[in-house]
Amino acid sequence: MKVLIAEDDNLIRKTIEVKLAKDGYTVIACAEGSEAVESIQAEQPDVVLTDIMLPAVSGLEIVSTVKNMEKAIKVMVLSAMGQENIVEEAFKLGADDYMTKPFSLTELSIRVKKLVNSIH
Repeated sequence: MKVLIAEDDNLIRKTIEVKLAKDGYTVIACAEGSEAVESIQAEQPDVVLTDIMLPAVSGLEIVSTVKNMEKAIKVMVLSAMGQENIVEEAFKLGADDYMTKPFSLTELSIRVKKLVNSIH
């Protein structure tokens, strides 16, 4: 199973990457939105974790791009506190789940597993 992370904060991205790799996923990590869109189209991940605020292409644009693709890819949005209206917009675009930063890596791991299990 492949998981793509779109997160511009290096520490958060690296931390998630290490945790999900330990969980047995193939992880693709991207620091900006345009890189994430290219990687999603090339790699066809099973799950995408995207921050809302990204350079070049926003997390909302990533959700929209993924949900307009042929393949059923699950999307989890990562947002800072106080972005409830943006999270609501993400769900309208087709996001499958969201987590508010800061979050527990254990909870993130459980939610990713739940998304992966919902694919089959």
